[in-house]
Amino acid sequence: MKKIFDRLIKNLLLLKLFLRELKKERRKIIMTIVGIAWGTLTIVILLSFGEGLAGKMKVINKGIGVNIVMVYGGQSEIEFQGLPPGRDISLREEDCKLLKKTVPYMDRIAAEYDGYGTIRYKDKLCNRHIEGVTSPEYQFMRTQFPQMGGRFINEKDIEERRRVVFLGTNLKKDLMGDINAVGEIVYINNVPFKVIGVMKDEMQMSMYGGPDINKAVIPSTTFKALYSRQYVSRIIYQVNQIDKSEYVNQLVKRTLGRKYKFHPDDKSALRFWDTVENSKEMSKAFTGMNIFLGLVGALTLVIASVGVANIMFVTVRKRTREIGVKRAIGGKKSLIKFQFIMEALLIDIIGGVIGAGVSYIIISLINSLPETDNEVMQILAHPNFSWSVAVITGIILGIVGLLAGYFPARRAAAIDPIEALHYE
Repeated sequence: MKKIFDRLIKNLLLLKLFLRELKKERRKIIMTIVGIAWGTLTIVILLSFGEGLAGKMKVINKGIGVNIVMVYGGQSEIEFQGLPPGRDISLREEDCKLLKKTVPYMDRIAAEYDGYGTIRYKDKLCNRHIEGVTSPEYQFMRTQFPQMGGRFINEKDIEERRRVVFLGTNLKKDLMGDINAVGEIVYINNVPFKVIGVMKDEMQMSMYGGPDINKAVIPSTTFKALYSRQYVSRIIYQVNQIDKSEYVNQLVKRTLGRKYKFHPDDKSALRFWDTVENSKEMSKAFTGMNIFLGLVGALTLVIASVGVANIMFVTVRKRTREIGVKRAIGGKKSLIKFQFIMEALLIDIIGGVIGAGVSYIIISLINSLPETDNEVMQILAHPNFSWSVAVITGIILGIVGLLAGYFPARRAAAIDPIEALHYE
């Protein structure tokens, strides 16, 4: 108990000495604290915006689908089993069943047809992209979820070749405005279709044929009757283990290669769009960006800490006689070092707390702003104040504080007591 009491008294004395120096060097210390606060604010704001941007971009990137791969037919360029190069490789609906049966690590699979058509509602007319899908699972792979009161294409729609349509958000607004679209009749290429659902609004970075919010989706059987198509535009499948995507792609190529008789090394026979690999590359890019932003903020903090070190060196010079007296009456070098290191850390901690507090307020104010229709602001205006950022900043502050206080403290502890007492 006595040791705890003595330590408390010692800390209070150190705080008293620090406050005394604050009064003497008020302007310099306050400016240094402001510098530390600015450095802390910079690193927290930069990393928070970096994390917020990375999180928002990951969400937007999933607008095209979650862990999906799209495979397209191509054209062979290698002679194989007596068959000449230059053959068109066109995919069919039945390939989905073959791949689902043969290839592991595949959660869902569907084929897709696409084309353009005129969509009319009363006196409104649009020329838009029309999708024909072979499975209700398409909505889960491509994250095309209906708004309340509606639904997506189901098995019955496909089996019975129903003339039903699922509208993208913007397409519905362009045709009907703000009215409830479910149950309304629209005309696709002058053929009547019943609206069964409207897609939830979402931001989308990757796309083909334009954003999904501008498209219409109908059953594949109805699409084939309307457009007389034999081959699918693409096959989409979902991988249940992201680290297996490349392996699954190789199995898909091998399986389809056996069916359509093209060389295993023929890179043009099939084309793959692997969103899993795209996500990995994006994650690496944002990690690099956060490291860069962190370094910029850390350098700002280090520059501010130079001011702390300068103040401590000046303090040592001004308090030479005081240090000499302490050493003459038996003060230990370790205590002298501890005193100056603690003073440097106090400056850093005060500046760090102020900077972190101000940055938290700024981030909270930005996040409380009302949503805007500006897509750039929707992406950028979502900084994420995380505790990981706060911990990293605290560690950097601790390191620079120790360095800023250690060298002046070492000089103070090395002062000869006799010379210090005669110092003017």
